[in-house]
Amino acid sequence: MDLSFLKPLYSRPGPYASVYADLTRTTEDAPKAAELRWRALRADLEAQRAPRETLKAIDEAIGHELELRRSEGLILFAAGGEVVHTERLPEAPAASLARVSPLPHVLPYLAERGERYPHVVAVVDRQGGEIDSVDAEGRRRHVDVQGDEGPVRKTKSAGDAESSHLQRLAENGLRANAKKVGREIDRTARRCHAEAVLIAGDPRARTAVLDEISEGVREHTVESGRGAELSSELSRVLSLKKAERVMAVAERFDRELANGERAVAGLPATVEAARRGQIESLLLDEDPESPAQLWIGPDSTHLAADPEELTQYGVDEPQRERADAALVRAVAATDGELVILPSNGPDAELGVGAVLRFRT
Repeated sequence: MDLSFLKPLYSRPGPYASVYADLTRTTEDAPKAAELRWRALRADLEAQRAPRETLKAIDEAIGHELELRRSEGLILFAAGGEVVHTERLPEAPAASLARVSPLPHVLPYLAERGERYPHVVAVVDRQGGEIDSVDAEGRRRHVDVQGDEGPVRKTKSAGDAESSHLQRLAENGLRANAKKVGREIDRTARRCHAEAVLIAGDPRARTAVLDEISEGVREHTVESGRGAELSSELSRVLSLKKAERVMAVAERFDRELANGERAVAGLPATVEAARRGQIESLLLDEDPESPAQLWIGPDSTHLAADPEELTQYGVDEPQRERADAALVRAVAATDGELVILPSNGPDAELGVGAVLRFRT
């Protein structure tokens, strides 16, 4: 997972308030229940002495969300009297929480967000198609492709000569419309750097469109049905992409570590690599409740197991923080990536490790 989108979040000095709010409304009294759940989280922030101006900014953001009913869950991070980052969720977060700390508590958010793979979904028929794309930042784009008017279905009701003529017209019309759709799928896939393309809709139109898209796009393309089948197939394809990505990084990590090359395992070695800007891929267990902690300073490279170590770097007041939060900040600052290892994977007991850009 590319962490560059987090950089603006770390541009503010702490403390940070991190809120994972359940705003679901499934019953008649749901709006009141959602408000009560927020009040409980707000009380937690107050108990942790969240700065008044920061708490006010969060109040306004949550109140606005409750009023507009735009999401079932909301994750936000605030500091210095301002909400710095928000993410709306289609359902409640895995766990509701409110935390005040020197750094934002981002690991549950990153696990919830997951790796985002740019993809294209095209629903086609003989008259054209609807194309939806999502890029790596989650930005969505919709394109309607209108084919040329004219016969696009073969007919057998006319005489032999007329029927043959209409069949040729229908085939030509189908091909012309498929070419338009195929070209737009190619453009859209290139624009968003799609790693997966799904084509659904009329079977005959699907076949015609597949004949028109470029080979580079076709190799990432899967056919699907409509509705629930399409949604299920999209989830399957994206889950497969995620599993392939995690496996590739984990295999590289195991190989590099076994050869004594560009990989480190365990917290001390990973902290040292983060301080030196060596980390290409940070590997963390899927454990938002990890007790591991470090000492940090204002700079992303200020992290250590011992506060005295930081004083040698000129940090006057080291602060204690979750190890995962400190490592994610350091890796985001140096354009590294994060790989969250699933609890049922072969490296589930790793804890923390890293694939390195270089060795010292």
